[in-house]
Amino acid sequence: MNIVVVRPGDLGESEISRWRELQGADPSLDNPFLSVEFALAMGRLRDYVRVAVIQDGGKTVGFFPYERHNFGIGKPLGGFLTTCHGLVSVPGLSLDAKQLLRACKLSVFDFDHLVAGQPTFAEHQSDVRPAPVMDLSSGFDSYIEQVRQNSPKNYKTVRYKERKLGREQGEIRFEWDSTDPATLRTLLNWKSDQYRRTGRVDRFAQPWIVRLLDEMHAVRSETFAGVLTMVYAGDTPVAGHFGLRTAHTLVGWFPAYDTEYARYSPGIMHHLHMAEHAANSGLSQVDMGKGGREYKAWLKSGDLYVAEGRVSRPSPAAAVHWMGRTPVNKARTIVLDRPHLYRLADRVLKGFGRMRTAQNQSASTVVKEPWGVG
Repeated sequence: MNIVVVRPGDLGESEISRWRELQGADPSLDNPFLSVEFALAMGRLRDYVRVAVIQDGGKTVGFFPYERHNFGIGKPLGGFLTTCHGLVSVPGLSLDAKQLLRACKLSVFDFDHLVAGQPTFAEHQSDVRPAPVMDLSSGFDSYIEQVRQNSPKNYKTVRYKERKLGREQGEIRFEWDSTDPATLRTLLNWKSDQYRRTGRVDRFAQPWIVRLLDEMHAVRSETFAGVLTMVYAGDTPVAGHFGLRTAHTLVGWFPAYDTEYARYSPGIMHHLHMAEHAANSGLSQVDMGKGGREYKAWLKSGDLYVAEGRVSRPSPAAAVHWMGRTPVNKARTIVLDRPHLYRLADRVLKGFGRMRTAQNQSASTVVKEPWGVG
């Protein structure tokens, strides 16, 4: 085995084609976050992105995209932004993970959404967890029938609220794969508001993330694209989503809605419309990602599996990283596994968000008064 580390932009056309070939040949790699297009975009925006090109007998057998941060700390490509990572390789490729880290000049590599079962990382997995999906492989009608069976009361309530929204606010219309930049801005504004309102960090306060979404929104190909969707009541947008797709899979990424219409449950309504249009567009599944909201439990009709774990080489940096990260990761897993703890944590964060908003408004008022006096 020979491993050469390069920046994504240094990949040649033959290597890019090989990446696509390897990904397309293995159903477990059917995720846009594993696509070469995503790696190339990340490489243009972040100078810490690298790709290990793995060769055997002069032939490229795999690619390992990753981020190399200070002190040799390795992170999955896209880090907290993504819901899937791992090796893009020939099936069953087995490397010594620590030797891979050495070639990549990494002291440690944490993963929490790794494609489960990859031999290189199998012995370093600490947990394998389900990621709920909307399975559309048998068509939308088959999928929606399972949703009805999963939770008939929830389904009936959502459809009732949709009819009510249509009566009170205007006819319901769904737009699939919008190319309008202004529509994307509307969605991102909603999402920023949600982050602040719920006590989370606003990801879109970082300009490079906004640029990443703009780049992904502009990509159009058969095997990779950004997909922007929106539900309208009359001419008013009420809920939307931006995600990435391959030829077969749409991955949930940034859903949001206008809180003025929260009483109509527009987010759930949007997901059902999105599933229908995804199926009609030839996609076979919508990957909703592991953990999170309880609505996924009754919208799902199947599961994928992702692995959590850690690979490290003996070093002071790896030891310090373990002390800082491992307890936090374990605590997060405990909370996500227990709905009552998740709801409690969510309430605490929302309370913090309300307090922060009130403080900002108060500070704004204090600043305006002195300057408004003569």
